[in-house]
Amino acid sequence: MATNPHPIPQFPAGFQWGVSTSAHQIEGAASRREPSVWDAFTDTPGRVKDGSTAAVACDHYHRYAEDVALLRELGVGAYRFSVSWPRVQSTGGLDFYDRLVDELCAAGVRPVPTLFHWDLPLSLEEAGGWLNRGTAERFAEYVAVVVERLGDRVHQWITLNEPAEHTLLGHALGTHAPGRQLMFDALPAAHHQLLAHGLAVRALRAAGVADIGIANSHGPTWPASEEPADLEAAGFYDLLLNQLFADPLLLGRYPEGIDALMPGEPGDIEADLKVISEPVDWYGINYYAPTRVGAPQGSEIEFGGVTMPAELPFSVREIEGRPVTDFGWPVVPEGLTELLTGFAERYGDRLPPVVITENGCSYEGIDDQERIAYLDGHIRALHRAMEAGVDVRGYFVWSLLDNFEWAEGYARRFGLVHVDFETLERTPKASYGWLRDVLRAQG
Repeated sequence: MATNPHPIPQFPAGFQWGVSTSAHQIEGAASRREPSVWDAFTDTPGRVKDGSTAAVACDHYHRYAEDVALLRELGVGAYRFSVSWPRVQSTGGLDFYDRLVDELCAAGVRPVPTLFHWDLPLSLEEAGGWLNRGTAERFAEYVAVVVERLGDRVHQWITLNEPAEHTLLGHALGTHAPGRQLMFDALPAAHHQLLAHGLAVRALRAAGVADIGIANSHGPTWPASEEPADLEAAGFYDLLLNQLFADPLLLGRYPEGIDALMPGEPGDIEADLKVISEPVDWYGINYYAPTRVGAPQGSEIEFGGVTMPAELPFSVREIEGRPVTDFGWPVVPEGLTELLTGFAERYGDRLPPVVITENGCSYEGIDDQERIAYLDGHIRALHRAMEAGVDVRGYFVWSLLDNFEWAEGYARRFGLVHVDFETLERTPKASYGWLRDVLRAQG
């Protein structure tokens, strides 16, 4: 891949540049917190491809000052991390986030915590997890505790990360924690996560917070052909992975065809939707690639490390003629422009300002020219969406560090900074230096 020889276009003053991580993937210090669903999942042989766990990960818990120094040198204005709910439930668990937030503030980096990034306390999973409506209420209580402790220094908050993936991979297909294989019976987990979001927004508002978003994953859905069966399958996939998680927040309703599958009586769902659609100040989008979808093909398909069962009413197909990352994901920068302009068209004035809360790629090596080309292309695609009128306020790269990549273990490297998982030594990659120079040029 070759980078564009022209400078990155200038973004508006005040545009938020940042990087993202998550607690379970980098913190380590597992003995200093309660167990999570991911601890139970990784302790089961065969669940993680390299047999690893996140017990140590990047040891960010002990090396956070070194990592904040990397952020300061990189020149980002914001750091999106997640708060570990299992750590907060342990004695003194919030002390770590006190120290981290103080370090970030001293470095001039805005802390942007995500309150749930897939690491549900195991005790709550054993009580039903996200299939239990009560988990949404417990989440709001936890949020109130965290914001009371950190809210004097933290002013921008994210409720949930990617409830779509947590529902699909964790509850429908079972390839992520908690490992349930419920197929469409997993939809209550989606509803209860969205309800948890709405209750969290209310808890944050009650604490005086005025800068709240969510990090939902989205991507364009491309039909495999113009044949009716492929169009129908692609439409259903888009409904399930995009509209199901955006419509309730932005329109206050579930998309037609899904509403009848949600848990509870219609009146109860309507009442919940009033909570779910509590206004947010911005809408976070995690973007990686479009998905090409066609009619079922009658056999299991391996896609992006996930086996898609034959009984699904769609099949995910390869996007041909595109470079791919080490994860096998196609590199399609213009998909980001298409996604954002499509969102603006679908939701109109119901769409608040947008922040790209994740965008990144997996590549090996420290001289990671492929990652530079990837980021270059996507930042330009983002700028084109803004030129087309989409109100985008920020962009966060996934991720600062190589980390524990869920069911892939340590086999995938998304970081701007290389981590030697034997010595834990950090080495900035070529992409780190490239992004640092881009941010300096942006002023």
